[in-house]
Amino acid sequence: MGVFYEYLSPSLTAWILEQHIFWVASAPLSGSGHVNVSPKGGKYFGVDDKKTFWYQDLTGSGNETISHIHEPGNGRIVILFNAFIGPPKIVRLWGHGRVLENGSPEFEAFTKSHADIDLIPGTRSIIMVDIHQVGTSCGFSVPYYDFKEYRPILNDFFANKEKKFKAGNASESMDRYWAYKNAWSMDGMPGMKRGLAAGEAEKVVPIKKMVGPLAASPGQYKTSSPRSFSLEHILLVALTCFVLGVLSALHGPDLVKNLPIGTQQRQVLWRR
Repeated sequence: MGVFYEYLSPSLTAWILEQHIFWVASAPLSGSGHVNVSPKGGKYFGVDDKKTFWYQDLTGSGNETISHIHEPGNGRIVILFNAFIGPPKIVRLWGHGRVLENGSPEFEAFTKSHADIDLIPGTRSIIMVDIHQVGTSCGFSVPYYDFKEYRPILNDFFANKEKKFKAGNASESMDRYWAYKNAWSMDGMPGMKRGLAAGEAEKVVPIKKMVGPLAASPGQYKTSSPRSFSLEHILLVALTCFVLGVLSALHGPDLVKNLPIGTQQRQVLWRR
């Protein structure tokens, strides 16, 4: 049976920090947009306090989470941890995300205040999660797995890329890579700001991320949120109904008398 909290307890925090992998899920506001789930491996995450979780967002071929967080009115995100050894357990962290993009003042301030953070060449941002709900559930059907080691492939790839760039190969810059693969989401939503800026400045054509009729072009995404009404609209409708009611009460009898119908019909109308 699931149990819910509004914050992380010390015991849950300690358990989370022992894990080797977690999943992050997000989605656009539009019903036609694509839900995204991504695994995150490595000791690139932490808990600042009982309401704040963060993780180091490493560069990859996609950037769905960043795009969904940047979308106005969105920012929804959920983190999932599973127990693969010991007692079964599933922990979810629901909240709203913030993107501290590499090179921004917010990113620099965060990394300076976290002296133990292990920044690597492929780090593109820090994702902050402001938690509003924590949920635990049994996880009885999750299989056992023994952790072996972290894969070094991603870290090695971007370390080599940085080495080539520093040696004078401008085409190996991270900004060009971000412009090519991380400037837009698969639904055509804007992603990394540095990627967008580099793409415009260096005329980098972004990669096409989907095929078929659902394939979107950069900037094509449109939010299809339900129509909403402001308080002003509601008050205007209420005032209009009130005025019409008063006018009907004051002038209704005269209007009925002037109708080109018989007396009996007028009496029926007025009684209604």
